[in-house]
Amino acid sequence: MPTTQATPAASGPGSPETGVFTHRQILTILSGLVLGMFLAALDQTIVSTAVRTIADDLQGYSVLAWVTTAYLVTSTITTPLYGKLSDLHGRKPFFMLAITIFVVGSMLCGIATSMYELAAFRAVQGVGAGGLMSMALAIIGDIVPPRERARYQGYFLAVFATASVLGPVLGGVLAGQPSLLGVTGWRWVFYLNVPLGVLALLVVWRVLNLPVHHREAKVDWWGATLLSVGVVPLLVVAEQGRTWGWSSPAALCCYVVGVLGVAAFVLAEVRMGDEALIPLRFFRNRLFSLCIAVSVIAGAGMFGGISLIPQYLQVVKGSSPTLAGYQVLPMVGAMMLASIVSGQLISRTGRYKIFPLVGTALMSAGMFALHLVRADTPLWLTMTMMATFGLGLGCMMQPLTLAIQNAMPPRDMGVSTSAATFFRQIGATLGVAVFLSLLFSQLTPATSAALTTASTDPGFRSVVQAAAQGADPAQAHLAQGMAAGDPAVAGAALVDTSFIQRLDPVLAEPFKVGFSAAMDHVFLAVSALMIVGFVLVWFVKEVPLRTMSGLAAQQAERDAAAAAPQSGSSTA
Repeated sequence: MPTTQATPAASGPGSPETGVFTHRQILTILSGLVLGMFLAALDQTIVSTAVRTIADDLQGYSVLAWVTTAYLVTSTITTPLYGKLSDLHGRKPFFMLAITIFVVGSMLCGIATSMYELAAFRAVQGVGAGGLMSMALAIIGDIVPPRERARYQGYFLAVFATASVLGPVLGGVLAGQPSLLGVTGWRWVFYLNVPLGVLALLVVWRVLNLPVHHREAKVDWWGATLLSVGVVPLLVVAEQGRTWGWSSPAALCCYVVGVLGVAAFVLAEVRMGDEALIPLRFFRNRLFSLCIAVSVIAGAGMFGGISLIPQYLQVVKGSSPTLAGYQVLPMVGAMMLASIVSGQLISRTGRYKIFPLVGTALMSAGMFALHLVRADTPLWLTMTMMATFGLGLGCMMQPLTLAIQNAMPPRDMGVSTSAATFFRQIGATLGVAVFLSLLFSQLTPATSAALTTASTDPGFRSVVQAAAQGADPAQAHLAQGMAAGDPAVAGAALVDTSFIQRLDPVLAEPFKVGFSAAMDHVFLAVSALMIVGFVLVWFVKEVPLRTMSGLAAQQAERDAAAAAPQSGSSTA
């Protein structure tokens, strides 16, 4: 018999004890959730804008994928654990733990002295991030019925929109500062999380008071361990395969360990049954399985696109980090508009399947259009393509999570929500690793081809000869390499791209053309992936949305279970 620890309140409508909350009570709880979500949302956007400056300063552009992948790996692995533990022991302590770890990781990132150190500290930060988004979404599922959730979606949209607008701008401003209060500007990208995190902790501690019904169950530590053993090697080889060689001994070792780890994880989950980290009975639900598959694809496409677009703007268009932050605003605005419209329509009609269909189609169209972008494409046209991608993202964000929460039992709210977040993060991690690896594998040959084409132009050759004798030693050294046909010149951007903006425009053009051509392959790959997502969404069956919150539904189940024995004894 589970023991119950609930917040003191009288039973009745508008009482947390019954799982029914008034509008005011929901807003009070939301004030704590939005701060935690703001940390996660701001971090994703602020770092993506500043990361090129960070990589150049720490001399490790080719190691860039590790910084992103390390964060995504740890946030992915810990997400299901947060969901399971919070289902058993309540959301509040684990939400606060996630915020604390995130703040500590942010402080460590701020003192990093190399890209490898930064990657390690981002991994710590990711352990906290794994609980921020999933816990907030699970709590919303606990207190707001699916049919009414769009009523409160505006508050979350305001958070995401604010983070999406402020993140790139703040990332650009801070990364563009040589020093701020005696500290290198880009380090404030991470230090900014500290006061925000402390504020979030205080607010959550004060307002997040939900009834807690402890359930006696084993924690699936073996499942968590085996999941790490299976997932990490596969993600590592996805990032390092281009360097090692996809059939090298190190890559083969990762394949073997990863496959064995995943197989052992599945066996462990079968043995644990309902107490598993991710119960396999979930996958017998066809809607859950299809939505999870689409979530993986959407995660790969979303993070692949968001992480690469600012780099295109900075490297090819020569935008500063701050300006690049402003230039992605059309995508952000379109995402916000689509989210608001789709949320309101879902609330009024109860229909949600159409929105992932439209979303995957628009994301694919936007990426295909970006695939056609060249170094000399007008910026307004590029922004239009980004806006198309943003519209697709806005249609995809809410409906998939809503469908999963609505399809699964309310008592599994934490596990089902964290499972959805987990698989979306799996897609994001693989997407970023694979797409960045694809970019880097194409960058050198694309730049080499652009240099070869440029060398046939007499005007380009004359500029190279003049630069080789010029007063700028760095430009002279590069021009001498161009004149000599040194193949290492084409790969210079793998280490540091900042030199491109300091070159004579004529000398810089082949590098910009090469970078743009390399990104074309990535955008085309994302577009093809989203077509697969579009096809899968067609097979999703639309289930009517419930009108009870997760906590209210669980309370109703407990009341029914308690009434059953009494009914039986009365009959006897």
